Amino acid sequence: MATVAEIRVHQGRRSEVALLAIAVMIAVLARGLVDYHADVLELRDLGLYALTAVALATTAHLVLRRYAPSADTVLLPAVFALNGIGIAMIRRIDFAYAERGRDTTFGNVQIGWAILGIALMIGVILLVRDHRVLRRYTYTAGLVGLIGLLLPLFPVIGTEINGARIWIHLFGRSLQPAEFAKIALVIFFAGYLVTNRDTLALAGPKILGIRFPRPRDMGPLVLVWLASMLVQIYERDLGTSLLFFGIFLSMLYVATERLSWVIVGLGMFVAGAAFAGTVFAHVHSRYEAWLHALDPAVYASGASEQLVRGLFGMASGGLLGTGLGEGRPDLVPYAESDFIISSLGEELGLTGLMAILTLYVIIVQRAMRTAIGVRDGFGKLLAVGLGFSLALQVFIVVGGVTRVIPLTGLTTPFLAYGGSSMLANWMVVGLLLRISDQARRPSQVVT
Repeated sequence: MATVAEIRVHQGRRSEVALLAIAVMIAVLARGLVDYHADVLELRDLGLYALTAVALATTAHLVLRRYAPSADTVLLPAVFALNGIGIAMIRRIDFAYAERGRDTTFGNVQIGWAILGIALMIGVILLVRDHRVLRRYTYTAGLVGLIGLLLPLFPVIGTEINGARIWIHLFGRSLQPAEFAKIALVIFFAGYLVTNRDTLALAGPKILGIRFPRPRDMGPLVLVWLASMLVQIYERDLGTSLLFFGIFLSMLYVATERLSWVIVGLGMFVAGAAFAGTVFAHVHSRYEAWLHALDPAVYASGASEQLVRGLFGMASGGLLGTGLGEGRPDLVPYAESDFIISSLGEELGLTGLMAILTLYVIIVQRAMRTAIGVRDGFGKLLAVGLGFSLALQVFIVVGGVTRVIPLTGLTTPFLAYGGSSMLANWMVVGLLLRISDQARRPSQVVT
């Protein structure tokens, strides 16, 4: 006789199949609308695309049911839907560029990255049978993460693109190592904090009722702060700097439950960013483009042109958008990558953007729910760190495009064009699914 927990697992499997079917339909419908409005709709090509999407979703589902049967049933469909929307929008931008005489194949390349990303997610599920094994590699992961962050500064392989030195060239391809470094650093933070959280949480003087850390316990915070400032100043990448430091602060707060760490950390980051903006000209120019984006002189210099065009693009979309395939995303530089949010805002409107952001909220919520359910401290912090890494990345990108914060060079997870982001974030999903399998696994009760 089946237990209640086993019944719930079987129900979850059926619900995942239904949700994956909806995600596949969203991806195929978006692709069909793009091709229809571009007058290139071929039922055979659309059918082949649909079969590919079904095959990928089915393969991922079967692997999960075999090797992680209790894994979260909502996470994969939500990510699959986002990926499908992103691929369709990038293909739409290819057509928009073609109308202006620029031939690009971003959409087809992105399909290849998505397939490889799903394969990596499956690889993570197969290789990492127990997430607790990763704790053994705490300091190795920390070293790998720091090397990944610093690789773009190395001569020969490091390269500067669009004013940010965050890329390396290997085998004729550009790679953004920070995307993979964030995974390694989350593993390091989780392992370090779960070992030292008692000291970090309980020691230190009280000031105005708030217990502040002792100076000798602030070593890790200072090191992470220095590394983030180095990234901002020498790599000219505010986004990675903010993401890196924000992940550490969020995990530190969850580990210690002490608001004082957040107060001290935010104060250090704001002071460091203000100092860098005053002393270093390239950092100052980024802040000026943010604060005075609509100033005619700043716009004429080209510093805020991309940002302003993106804002006007989203404004023209209004509440319901111009329709998928009916806008002008080609007027915004790098519409397929840095500014895909503004492209989607123009053609899907505020309503479509809210739906997309809701999918991100669902993904982060499932990560936090996994953190609550898993029994070991390392797994809790790892799930929190991975969930916050996605949440912060979306906030940094959307905040930059909407001028809430200075514009950065990060990519929107699962939506924007880029192989590094696609591969790394699918690996994040694989780790979250593995942890959720441990968290949701039914107790072995004989009935």
